[in-house]
This record gives sequence, structure tokens and C-alpha cells, in this order.
Amino acid sequence: MSRDPQEPEQIEVAADGSRPQQIVFVLLDQFTMLSFAGAIEPFRIANRMSGRTLYRWRLAGEGGIEAVCSNGTAMRLDMDLDPLHREDLVLVCGGTGIQAATTRRLVGWLRREARKGLAIGGLCTAAHALAQAGLLEGRRATIHWENQDGFTEEFPQIELTKSVFVIDGNRMTTAGGTSSIDLALKLIADAHGPDLANAVADQLIYSSIRTDRDTQRLSIPTRIGVRHPKLSQVIQEMEQNLEEPVSPATLAQEAGMSTRQLERLFRRYLNRSPKRYYMELRLAKARNLLMQTDMSVINVALACGFASPSHFSKCYRAHYNTTPYRERGSRAGRDPG
Repeated sequence: MSRDPQEPEQIEVAADGSRPQQIVFVLLDQFTMLSFAGAIEPFRIANRMSGRTLYRWRLAGEGGIEAVCSNGTAMRLDMDLDPLHREDLVLVCGGTGIQAATTRRLVGWLRREARKGLAIGGLCTAAHALAQAGLLEGRRATIHWENQDGFTEEFPQIELTKSVFVIDGNRMTTAGGTSSIDLALKLIADAHGPDLANAVADQLIYSSIRTDRDTQRLSIPTRIGVRHPKLSQVIQEMEQNLEEPVSPATLAQEAGMSTRQLERLFRRYLNRSPKRYYMELRLAKARNLLMQTDMSVINVALACGFASPSHFSKCYRAHYNTTPYRERGSRAGRDPG
């Protein structure tokens, strides 16, 4: 049941006059359980390790009854999207289907609470909800790497990073998964010192605390299973130029080798030509855009370096055994994340 905003709330006050930090977790439909658990557990453990109630939390969501996460588990809510206190910390938990979960009511509520000066964070894909509400204007942000293409197309004015989490003023965003743990540990360290944060990390068996300077994806050599500096350099160049593909001759020249050497390198380590590997990168981006945005198929084709929709459709069908139009039509029944 949601709390009556006019009803006075009992606030616990410690002997030194400090009050627990109240955290409101806003659970969106199809939120990711791992991101939510990774955020709430460090605060629980901080209370236990300190022997004090440093943090209190409530679970909120539209309707105030329950929220269902992407693994099908239903979570009972404590409150609806009610008015909050200025000192509260809001953490919005996103997951799959973030466009549908970002409702008009949620956007309006986020804008009203932001005007009070509340600190507001978006976990996993919830950066999309914060951006839709205009809360990330002029801010740096991050989002799960699989959603970055769609986010950039929809919100080109927002400076998107590849960090595991970003804190910019009173706005916070995480990349999803275990990055919620890193954000929570950072907040605990800032409020109560690094010793407590380290003790919490030990309890979590979390041996490597990441900062906002750490990137969310594995390095290229780790991803492809090959440690070859020139191969990594070429692949990085490909990933950074999907909208306007660079020719194999130019890629080879920039890596200090001949086109034939480049061909042999890709055949030896990746069992495909540079042209084929580049095409697969572009098609993967196209699929993300089709599944995560409302961009037209023509605009998706252009954003991925295809000169014509017919060529795009032919390449897409050959790789995914379906057309871009059918892929778009199947979006409602599939997880984009």
C-alpha cells in the first residue's frame, strides 16, 4: 500500500543527530533483478557492518502493488509514485523493454521530483527513462553497451560514455549487471569512508572495486580470444566507423600493413575476411537499432553504412535468416537487452 504523502513519517535519528539515508528504488516493468540486487545489498551490508542503520529503503512503482522483473519474479512494492522528501535518493531500476516501461506518468513524476533537487540515478537501461524526462541534459551518462546505439540515436545531445557507472552532479547512471555494486560502494565510501566500503566489498566477495574510469566491456583481445595488437587496432577502427565504413585498403594502411597481410591476419585468427567481419559488426548494430528504437528501416540502414534499403535487407536476411521488417515486427515478443 502506498503511503499518504500528508502523513508524517517516523524518521530514525541516531545519537549523533544523523539520520539514515532514505533510498527509493523505483522498479520499472521488466526491471533486471541483478542490477536491483547489486544496488540494494551493499546498503544492507553497510548497516550490518557499521552496527547502525545508515540506510533505509522503500520499493516504489506505478500502482504501488507489485513490479515484475525480466526473470518473471514479482516484487511487492511499498508505495506508488508518491511525492518524496528532498533528501531522498531515487534509484530507477530498468531492464528489458525500457521504451514501454518509460510511461508518461513515470516521466512526469521524475520531472516533478527532480525540480525538488533530489539525487536521481538510473540503473541498467533506466538512463533512457532519465533522458526521456530531460534529467540528463548537459550531463555525462552511461547505459548497458547493448543499448548504446539506440540511446545515441534517440538522445544525440547527451554525452554517453562506456564507463561502468557515471556520477555527474546529482545524476547517476550505471551500465547494468554488477555495475550497481560499484555505484553503491562509491556512495557508501563518499558518505561513510572507504574502510566501510571495503568491508562491504569483502562481505560480497567482490575483490575488484571498479571506478567511473573503468569501461563496461571486455577488451577487444579478450572478446575475440586473440592477442594481436594490429588485429585489435583494426577491429577498434571498424567499431568506431560503422556509419561510414572505412575501406580495407585504408584499414591496412593505418595499421602499417598491406591489404593482403590484413586478409591473411583475419583469415588466420577469425576465419573470415575483414570485409565479412566488418559487415557482421554493422549488422549487429542494425539489429540493436531495430529492436530498441522506433527508427525507420531506411534510417537504420543509413546509420549502419548501407547505401540502399534493398542492399541492407539482402545482407540482413543472409545473416539473420529474416528481414529487417520482420525483425522489427517481432520486437514486442523479445527481450532487447
